[in-house]
Amino acid sequence: MKDIMGLMKQAKQMQEKMETAKGKVAELRAEGVSGGGMVRITLSGEGHMQSINIDPSMIVADEAEILEDLIIAAYHDAKVKLDQKQAETMQDAMGDIQLPEGMKLPF
Repeated sequence: MKDIMGLMKQAKQMQEKMETAKGKVAELRAEGVSGGGMVRITLSGEGHMQSINIDPSMIVADEAEILEDLIIAAYHDAKVKLDQKQAETMQDAMGDIQLPEGMKLPF
């Protein structure tokens, strides 16, 4: 019976830590850059695009395809950075709780 109570207590602590971590993840921001800084995109912790900044010299009618590629590259750069920040934030929040092998955060 003592083990069950300990397990329930640990589950409650884990739930509280997950809620805290979710709040921290929502506050994250990640910036992706491409074209040597000519295109910048900022994503929120939820993965929503918050801003895009395009150097005016990149806006050329004949070269729309290049700009499109740079926007995609900047988005992917931001997404990779955001995923890494999210993983670090969740690991920091849950660091002292041992999960079974193969289980990753967030669930």
